[in-house]
Amino acid sequence: MAYRDLRDFLATLDENGQLVRLTDPLRPEPHFGAAARAVANLTDRGPALQFDNIDGYERSRAVLNAVGSWPNHALMLGLDKDTPVKEQFFEFARRGDDFPVEVERADDAPWREHTLDGDEINLFHLLPLFRLNRYDAGSYIDKAAVVTRDPDDPEHFGKQNVGIYRIQVKGKARLGIQPVPAHDIGLHLRKAEERGENLPMAIAIGNEPVITTIAGMPLAYDESEYEFAGAVQGSPYRIAKAPLTGMDVPYGSEVVIEGEIIGGVREIEGPFGEFTGFYSGGRRQPVIKVHRVSYRTDPIFEHLYIGRPWTELDYTVALNTSVPLYRQLKQDYPEVVAVNAMYTHGLLGIISVRPRYGGFAKAVGMRAMTVPHGLGYCKVIIIVDDTVDPFNLAQVMWSLSVKLHPAHDLVVLPDLSILPLDPSSEPPGISHKVVLDATTPIAPEQRGHFSQEVDAPAETEAWENRIKELLR
Repeated sequence: MAYRDLRDFLATLDENGQLVRLTDPLRPEPHFGAAARAVANLTDRGPALQFDNIDGYERSRAVLNAVGSWPNHALMLGLDKDTPVKEQFFEFARRGDDFPVEVERADDAPWREHTLDGDEINLFHLLPLFRLNRYDAGSYIDKAAVVTRDPDDPEHFGKQNVGIYRIQVKGKARLGIQPVPAHDIGLHLRKAEERGENLPMAIAIGNEPVITTIAGMPLAYDESEYEFAGAVQGSPYRIAKAPLTGMDVPYGSEVVIEGEIIGGVREIEGPFGEFTGFYSGGRRQPVIKVHRVSYRTDPIFEHLYIGRPWTELDYTVALNTSVPLYRQLKQDYPEVVAVNAMYTHGLLGIISVRPRYGGFAKAVGMRAMTVPHGLGYCKVIIIVDDTVDPFNLAQVMWSLSVKLHPAHDLVVLPDLSILPLDPSSEPPGISHKVVLDATTPIAPEQRGHFSQEVDAPAETEAWENRIKELLR
């Protein structure tokens, strides 16, 4: 199922009726952001949008919503586009068991066809940049694979980070970036600045979807995103070396920007409409100086609409957030059955578990808040029984409505860390968190009347399969 590049994936979407090509002349702003918001509003089975006729850009194209639906996410995994979300979750988790898969290194790459250096660089001429939402401070690059290395251990392949970070275009060769301190790039930058150095980096735009999915995944510090991408796609991930910085970047990228974060320099970045559905405000953030740009002929600018959920971001980070939480929790608690952390990047998560004894579910919920992703995100954790599908909100709401007792089943944990982008945090970065235990009470808990639950009629599963076939 490995895709050579973004173009290969778009061809697959087209073959499956999941790509809409717009050929009439359109201006990037406001048309592109509005179109991506509209398709997200209308359906969870929406297509990718490819803009082929961009006013002012004769040789460029733009793509939004590439993985902005469950059918597109399934095709990213090489599955049938009608694969249910729960099945995609378990398939994603199963492939993760094959990690690590050693990479394949290429001597050349398509993005080396053209090069711009020094005063030749003007990102506004090369890319059809635009604001996504009306009060964004400027144009952003928000779906690029950003590559940095540990300044103290630059040869350690696993510590080379591939992440997704918002990047404001502040000038023709000047960028602003928001590197969250707890993320790998934040650790790299801190080490570089402590050494009195700049931090070299590469920004790869327009990639096949597996690496952008894994780049947003909370892996361990020394785990390679490329080696995990190989596990997910079922074959070695192909990379090539960026000529100026030596960073390993995806072989099939459309555009590769090389430069460095300037140590000790901070400028106002933002506001920007974020995944929480609110503008983030302006903050002093690091600055990138661009030194070289390499790109393919007629490059495709892949962009990510972001705003009030659901958008493409939510599909992209849905399972790459849920699966690491599942894998990490299951190491400590084999009774964990599945994890659904699809809601606002895991600010709310639902965990199904087979409780061993009274109070067990609450312990699992608190543990979720202390895994790497949970420290900065998991604010509300709902625990349900193993008989409840955490991906079926009707079943989850039923559990909450009939099993949760407010006097016994709420655990409030005060003043824990949360990402500052959470608009409810006060001060920014600090929040109370809560575990909601919606599991059936078991000994030594003695309360409620749960002994006569209605089960499904005999042969229900067989009829489910039959009806699925009839619907096809």
